[in-house]
Amino acid sequence: QVQLVESGGGLVQAGGSLRLSCAASGHSFSTSTRGWFRQTPGKERELVAIWSGGRDYYADSVKGRFTISRDNAKNTWYLQLNNLTPEDTAVYYCAAHGSRLIWSRIWAGENYDYWGQGTQVTVSS
Repeated sequence: QVQLVESGGGLVQAGGSLRLSCAASGHSFSTSTRGWFRQTPGKERELVAIWSGGRDYYADSVKGRFTISRDNAKNTWYLQLNNLTPEDTAVYYCAAHGSRLIWSRIWAGENYDYWGQGTQVTVSS
């Protein structure tokens, strides 16, 4: 059974940093498309950062502030969140597809097979 377990969320002041982790089990995601989405109440889930096919992709709103990384030996990936703003407050979800998605399909959450339980990030002003 595949499981994605997130950790690292919390409360931070504006300008601060957090590091989210997503530890996977039950399937090796070393070559799979994987990354992070986020959602706030009343809004649709949005892509934050994705790794696929050797490349990173970021939402415009987080470029230059967030960084996705991975440790294939641990089957874990991370999201470093720097220079946080209150607009970054959301529940963050890690997600993965069982293999590599083609580029046109990486943007939609519906194309991901596995999801973490979500971790709350709250940024105070």
